[in-house]
Amino acid sequence: MQTGSRTDGGLLDAIAGGDPTALRELYARHAPWLQLRLQRRCADRDAVDDALQDTFVAVWKRPARYDGSGEVAAWLWGIAIRRLIDALRRRPRALTLLEREEAEPSAEEQVLLGIEHGDLAGALNRLSPELRAVVQATVLDGLTTTEAAGLLGIPAGTVKTRMMRARAQLREEFA
Repeated sequence: MQTGSRTDGGLLDAIAGGDPTALRELYARHAPWLQLRLQRRCADRDAVDDALQDTFVAVWKRPARYDGSGEVAAWLWGIAIRRLIDALRRRPRALTLLEREEAEPSAEEQVLLGIEHGDLAGALNRLSPELRAVVQATVLDGLTTTEAAGLLGIPAGTVKTRMMRARAQLREEFA
């Protein structure tokens, strides 16, 4: 996603050099779509806002973490979705009875709890690291095949093949 005169990679290089205008440009370029995608996964506006802010703080602190492989947008999405999960985990777990009746857990929270503590957690942990990474990127992080390929540094066809193998193993696991 390049809309200004500098590429995303060029902006990251400038951020590494301490250029705050580069961070503002990267933010203006990517924050709107990141926020929209995060909102599709979580109804808690505060958690989404925190995740978005934390994403760009992480970029400011460590722009060199981007290794140049894949799209910067996919790298940013990976950071953003992990920050959203962290924001949801930081929320207080203990609710009063009244609050529980008013605030049903979102689908995102239910899935995250199932992934972290349920049968799905064990099944995912039994997948090979290569298969688990593809499931994480495409299913949990919501990346497209192309974005996952860029993030993982593998061809899109490999992402599809690994996802097919992961599905087959998970079907066997839950059959």
